[in-house]
Amino acid sequence: MPRAAVLGSPIAHSLSPVLHNAGYAALGLDDWSYECFETTAEELPERVGESESDFRGFSVTMPGKFAALNFATEVTDRARLMGSANTLVRLEGGGWRADNTDTEGIAGALAELMGATPGTGRRALVIGAGGTARPALWGLAQRGYRDIDVLNRRDRTAEFAKLADALELNLTPVSYADNLRARVKQADVIVSTVPSAALTDHLEALSHAPVLDVIYDTLPTPLMAYTAADGYPTVGGHIMLAHQSFSQFEQFTGLSAPRAAMVDALLEALKKRD
Repeated sequence: MPRAAVLGSPIAHSLSPVLHNAGYAALGLDDWSYECFETTAEELPERVGESESDFRGFSVTMPGKFAALNFATEVTDRARLMGSANTLVRLEGGGWRADNTDTEGIAGALAELMGATPGTGRRALVIGAGGTARPALWGLAQRGYRDIDVLNRRDRTAEFAKLADALELNLTPVSYADNLRARVKQADVIVSTVPSAALTDHLEALSHAPVLDVIYDTLPTPLMAYTAADGYPTVGGHIMLAHQSFSQFEQFTGLSAPRAAMVDALLEALKKRD
């Protein structure tokens, strides 16, 4: 019985089982199942390394993304560039391949926000400098953005130097003490990677450009609500979650993901939860 699972801590809230199990049902993969396991970064090597042979792959959320990269015997170029992995796939000859499909999650969400065809964006703003900021920079670079402001409480752009060089990006640090409204007015798009509470005092200044907010615990997020009220399009983190799951599904099963069925199941689960 082929299996897959998501690993993280805490993990009970994860909607990954909804997405993957809906995909199995849509394709008639009645023998497949997808579970979730509470797993810390320290526990991940043992959990994966000693997993039964019917486990084809694991999705990995925080805090295990760095441990997943270090555990793998093979690493994709994009996972190495991101410096973390959210996907582990069992290799036929033994060992595990690490990948980072958060890149596809951001790219897919941006396509829904701004259209499928990459444009010639002038400038973008990324809020936050944590783990999700790296896939955000990658996704923006794929759409042709080269000048990106990074808004954070302290300047951490030096941590992205290698990534910026590889993607040919010009990063400019921005603080909350700057004139945020003026910065936002220069941006074609905003990608927020921080918890909603971090932006409470800055919503009016930040709501003047299209927004991708990677948070999906409560939809719409306050930033999305303010932005929509000002007439700009928004996309929530549930769309990123769906798009990052499609590639995982395909790597685990070897079959094309039934995207519409997976998204429908996710939307229904979010509706019930709200």
